[in-house]
Amino acid sequence: MFKELDPILHSQLRLAVMSLLIGIKEAEFTFIREKTNATAGNLSVQVQKLKDAGYIEVVKQFKNNYPQTICKITPAGVAAFEAYVKALQGYLKAGK
Repeated sequence: MFKELDPILHSQLRLAVMSLLIGIKEAEFTFIREKTNATAGNLSVQVQKLKDAGYIEVVKQFKNNYPQTICKITPAGVAAFEAYVKALQGYLKAGK
């Protein structure tokens, strides 16, 4: 009756990152850090886990001689997020 929730997305910070990226497709690391109120170190670890899972792509480049990190949601990330939301909806409907 209850579908298993994706353990990668079940983390509050990773879910927040994916929730941001699902709507805007890509964002700078600093933007994500500001929106989630995460520390740079913690966010870096969680971004790496999302990257390792294939849910996001991380592009490191330079902009005006400063390092810039861009996070982009992948098609696999979109599918995983949609499946996660659908599973949560199933939990909510079960109580009715």
